[in-house]
Amino acid sequence: MKHDLVVLFEHPEWQKPLWAALQRRGVSYAALDLKQGAFDPDAVPEASLYFNQASPSAYVRGNTRAVPFALSLMRSLELGGARVLNGSRAFLLELSKSAQGALLRTLDIPHPRSLAFNDPAAVLAQWTGGWPALLKPEQGGSGARMFLLSSGEELQRLLREQPSLWLPDNLLLLQEYFPVDPARGIVRMEFLGGKFLYAMRVVSHGAFNLCPSVECNPEDGGASTCAIPEGAPAKPVEFYPYLDVPAAAVEMGEKIVAAGGLDVGGIEYLEAADGRRIFYDINANSNLRAPIGQAFGFDPFERVVDFLAAEILERGRPAS
Repeated sequence: MKHDLVVLFEHPEWQKPLWAALQRRGVSYAALDLKQGAFDPDAVPEASLYFNQASPSAYVRGNTRAVPFALSLMRSLELGGARVLNGSRAFLLELSKSAQGALLRTLDIPHPRSLAFNDPAAVLAQWTGGWPALLKPEQGGSGARMFLLSSGEELQRLLREQPSLWLPDNLLLLQEYFPVDPARGIVRMEFLGGKFLYAMRVVSHGAFNLCPSVECNPEDGGASTCAIPEGAPAKPVEFYPYLDVPAAAVEMGEKIVAAGGLDVGGIEYLEAADGRRIFYDINANSNLRAPIGQAFGFDPFERVVDFLAAEILERGRPAS
């Protein structure tokens, strides 16, 4: 085999810290760009370990073809005997907000009421979640195409005026809205190898794009390399280390990661007015934020390389 590791990616800016850490450690790896590719299902795999870093939000950047390519490739790799970290099972979960809701229900973890729909009249006939409500794409990512709506009429008008919101899969989600304390924001916990890595509070200032990558939300509020949705507030999203995240929240996060088959993942929850923790987003493509990890006393990308090197060794290949 040519490499110890192959990283599947679509957004090169997100991967630069990981690639730098792999190079520092001398890990033999290749980067496979999902935007432009071809594969022979009879010929794969060429490595024993693959790391999926594809994102559902690829379509926002004009890379719609990357997602089905990644999914087909990973299925072929898995059938060929390769270990794919955050493989097809985890990726399918990330591609479906409704599946995430179903998983949270099976785990008896509080989550927003949601309806997946392909027709506005059908969803309004069944909606009992009240207003305002959130409109989300079933295949979400980076806060793209999310709207806070005040009525069913506003939903119908929005979809008439912006039919492109149905893309990429012609399936949308209407979700119960929970206001949060704007000064406290939401909580995002990161997990690596099924175990807690760190947590942070994210103060959005009304933005939906809470991607933790410094390329998407720079520390200084500077230019972003992400396709931030129109109407995002001028004030930058703020990220703070959450050193005393409750153990009960971590335990719930670990249950979600295990049940969803995630090797690396970010789990988000909000704190409702009645004190409940409402879990609402499961991210298999976990863009780590180095300053937050450093506040916990480590470089998160070095921790990822530790994990990858251990996986390589387990498969019988030398790793630095």
